[in-house]
Amino acid sequence: MYILVACEESQRVCKAFRDKGHIAFSCDIDEQSGGFPEWHIRQDVKPLLNGFCSFTTEDGTLHNINQKWDMIIAFPPCTYLTVAGAARLYPQKGVLNPERYALGLNAAEFFKSILNADCEKIVVENPTPMKVFELPKYSQVIEPFMFGHPYKKRTCLWLKGVPALKPTELVTEN
Repeated sequence: MYILVACEESQRVCKAFRDKGHIAFSCDIDEQSGGFPEWHIRQDVKPLLNGFCSFTTEDGTLHNINQKWDMIIAFPPCTYLTVAGAARLYPQKGVLNPERYALGLNAAEFFKSILNADCEKIVVENPTPMKVFELPKYSQVIEPFMFGHPYKKRTCLWLKGVPALKPTELVTEN
């Protein structure tokens, strides 16, 4: 499969798919830190989302994708969208910060551009969003304790054409 991993400089997800034999590329505006410049596209991901594109990886190699991506996995920035940022959006009780709101609207547009890409399989990961930005309802909520890690961090997944994740190892507190 041809897989685009958007907003990922660490290359952890990209590498996992490469290890399984897929043609995967990470894409981020930041330089990769995963050690594989030949798999990393350092640019805005939006022009690449629908496939049928050309790009140069960090090692200087030109690539042509002559099809839609088979799958897109994305980790868009949540800074302006998450409920954890509500205190900054409304710094004084009931008073909206217009600059922060504009940044949130921009982030929501970016998020939706990924989710609405012309691709049959899409996974977008983010924390719980604020309702004010009107993101679509998420498909699934997961927690690290559902996958063998002894802590909580509510994470939402928006799934298109892929099944929900199934817990692999539930960890309970002692």
